[in-house]
Amino acid sequence: MTTSKAPAYDEHLTAPRTWWAISLLFGLSMAAIFLPFGLIAALTALVAGTGLAGFHVSSQGSLRIRVIAGLLVAGEARIPLSALGEPEVLDGEEARAWRTYKANMRAYMVMRSYITTAVRVEVVDPDDPTPYVYLSTRSPERLAEAIRSSR
Repeated sequence: MTTSKAPAYDEHLTAPRTWWAISLLFGLSMAAIFLPFGLIAALTALVAGTGLAGFHVSSQGSLRIRVIAGLLVAGEARIPLSALGEPEVLDGEEARAWRTYKANMRAYMVMRSYITTAVRVEVVDPDDPTPYVYLSTRSPERLAEAIRSSR
């Protein structure tokens, strides 16, 4: 019997509510376009348009960040904590700077424009060409502490 260790940190990034409202507005606009073809066509367009836009919002806006069993898991990436240096908490303007003009093209970046805070962690593995990991997070202090304490 194996025992599963609880994550030291677990955050599910989701799209903001306004994105969902835009999905509904997209569905309504599709219904308005198809209204001249009849009520059934308009209702079908409403459902299809809202569903399509909602699927897109869900796929583009959702991501999970976890620190568990000696790994930093961010989306598809699984990075051993032993390959990471000291985490740096980024707020507001500093986070924006690392997303834009300070960004390195080789860095692994999990960016969400609707989240203004982040954590940046140097990659200290000499065999890895990735200079750092940038993670948008709503709880940067908790994530940084989980990385520090889980090593």
